Amino acid sequence: MDKENTKQDSISEESQYIEFEEGIFGFEEEKKFLPVMLSDGSDAVLYLQSVENEELSFIVMNPFMLKEDYNPVLSEEDYKRLGTNEEKDLSFYVFCVLANAAEESTVNLKCPIAVNHVTRKARQVILSSDEYGFRHLLKEFGKEEA
Repeated sequence: MDKENTKQDSISEESQYIEFEEGIFGFEEEKKFLPVMLSDGSDAVLYLQSVENEELSFIVMNPFMLKEDYNPVLSEEDYKRLGTNEEKDLSFYVFCVLANAAEESTVNLKCPIAVNHVTRKARQVILSSDEYGFRHLLKEFGKEEA
């Protein structure tokens, strides 16, 4: 691979970074992540790869794929820190904790990541709604067969 192609790959990849001004809960020092789709063209499941620490990545899921009526309500401060007043500028993801047995894997609907896809700013928020918890089993969201 020549230098020009490597440079171009680096530039295009860098434009995909998302930046957490305050880091992620428990990983406040980690600011930049590259979201990587596990399936082409689908944001159902992604992994967030730390730019600074190649050994750190997280599995995240689109909560609307799990729960169509998911309704994260952000504070004015959250919108301000994300650089928008428009909900349409935001995408949401929830952390997934994979267990040895798939039915024991969980997602955190209480503390989603909000990503401004225009500015690439991201923020992990804590929702005030009591409807969502820190650990929902993935099997809770199984699609019923018709």
